[in-house]
Amino acid sequence: MAQREDLEKYCIQALKGGVTAVKQIEPASVVTAPWVRLKCQFGCGGYNSNYCCPPYVPTPEETRKILDSYHRALMFHMEVPLMWRGGTHLEKCLQTLINLEGIMFKDGYYKAFVFLVGPCDLCEECSKITGSSCNKGNRARPSMEACGIDVFQTARNNEFFVETLRDESQTPNFYSLMLVD
Repeated sequence: MAQREDLEKYCIQALKGGVTAVKQIEPASVVTAPWVRLKCQFGCGGYNSNYCCPPYVPTPEETRKILDSYHRALMFHMEVPLMWRGGTHLEKCLQTLINLEGIMFKDGYYKAFVFLVGPCDLCEECSKITGSSCNKGNRARPSMEACGIDVFQTARNNEFFVETLRDESQTPNFYSLMLVD
């Protein structure tokens, strides 16, 4: 297995792209659970509305098998303070991570795959609505939650800060995961 330092340049690129913090983690520290998809199905408008949301993404059980086929991952933390809301900062971070996946692939990390945040919003209207295939499948990625990953416990397992928000004045903490090797 390669050394920890070989991923440092990707961590620096992510930070330059607006990510708040990044850590190399063990995929075994990522928690999957069937209940997570309930939060998608009952509480998120993205459920069954696009190809990056359930039921069109791997189940928690399938995600666990995928995670178990990796030895290394990078976890990205993104803070979006009230003054940055409106999508621009988070969108920039997510585009950085999608680009980073491509760079890592070209650098020899052929298994690189990133899980993003929330429902896909690359298109005005998802082609799933019309029954067509995804128009941006090369850049569309599911979120951790959509695939049954317990983001709160996974963040805590890796010494990241996360808590539920009590009101809109609090700064949300978003997390993404890049599977590496």
